[in-house]
Amino acid sequence: MTASESSLGNRIAELRLRRNMTQEQLSASADLSIDVIRKLEQGRRTTARLATINALAQALDTEPSYLVGQPTTFEIGETEDSLPSVLALRQAISPVADILGGDADPEDPPTITDLRASLLSTEVIRREGRMSEIGALLPQLIRDARMAAHAYTGAEAAAANSVLAVAYQVAATTLTALGKEDAAFTAMERSFNAVRQGDDPNLETLAASTLSWVFTKQGRLADAERVALARAQEIEPGFRSGRQDLALWGVLLLRAATAAVRQEKQGTVMELMRLAKGAAESMGEDLVVYATPFGPTNAGIAHVNFLVEMEKSDEAVRSARSIPNLAGLPPTWRARFHVDRALAYNDLGKDRASESALLLAEKDAPEWMRYHSTSRRLVEELRGRASRRDAVLGLADRLGLAG
Repeated sequence: MTASESSLGNRIAELRLRRNMTQEQLSASADLSIDVIRKLEQGRRTTARLATINALAQALDTEPSYLVGQPTTFEIGETEDSLPSVLALRQAISPVADILGGDADPEDPPTITDLRASLLSTEVIRREGRMSEIGALLPQLIRDARMAAHAYTGAEAAAANSVLAVAYQVAATTLTALGKEDAAFTAMERSFNAVRQGDDPNLETLAASTLSWVFTKQGRLADAERVALARAQEIEPGFRSGRQDLALWGVLLLRAATAAVRQEKQGTVMELMRLAKGAAESMGEDLVVYATPFGPTNAGIAHVNFLVEMEKSDEAVRSARSIPNLAGLPPTWRARFHVDRALAYNDLGKDRASESALLLAEKDAPEWMRYHSTSRRLVEELRGRASRRDAVLGLADRLGLAG
């Protein structure tokens, strides 16, 4: 049985025994209730808060993605040959030619206009969560941008490096979503190098935001918070700052708050949320910067997410009802919001409401749902309590959940 096929509890028990730890020792090391660990290992509880998962991962010396059982490859397309894999991204990020050298590419490098158009096309795909298409297109974009960065000089080389920097960051987020944080970190190292040779100073902020997210997914929560806050301090906007400056700063604050909430630092979370909401209100409406939205709507859904993480489910449900202009957000952001609502309803024992929220998430971003571990765990839990007529059974089938 692979890590993606076994349950969260089975993976915890397997690693605990491999580390020669008793349940009591794991409880002490992770600073968690022994009852939580017993229920997880016995299958009486099939989900856990991310703060719990991070604590267990640290105590068991593993990645959080291993515990939650992330899918490790993309969806198969129409033919076996059309399968875009993690391997293709790894090869694009770390080509063997970097070590062994190789022949010059026989093709002419793409123009900067073509590179920018290719990057723009991936933004639409990313917003809609079409993972298999990202996996198919991104390796070639990285290779094209690398070729251009090496072939050109001056302003054209700088422009190519800026495209390359963003492409590496897209690769990092994609690989992290698939539980490949090691490759994601390599992509981020290369992104920072490209940023330094590029022509867009804002890309350093974007890189800090992405690295913070990668660290969060790795369970390196203190590092994630530090990276985001350090860059936020460097770019803190002033009285005359424009909407883009406010948005970039706000995104970093939310990244830091995400790391803080998973460390159960509620005071820090509330302060960061206060600053982010202030920036969002000054903007007036959401702005998408480098494929990431920020403004009143995104700040509102982030607040709901933090309330869910802090197990304030009643407050999360109430806050979710007052989020403005949801339709203006990218599909994957809306889907994540509906999953948070589903988690809150599940915590309150409202299975039908939780199921309805999950179906809305699937409607917004169906392929994204297949690779979102929290959604998969919640659907598994609801399925275990469902009657034959419940729609969650069909959802479980569409997500490819066995059993």
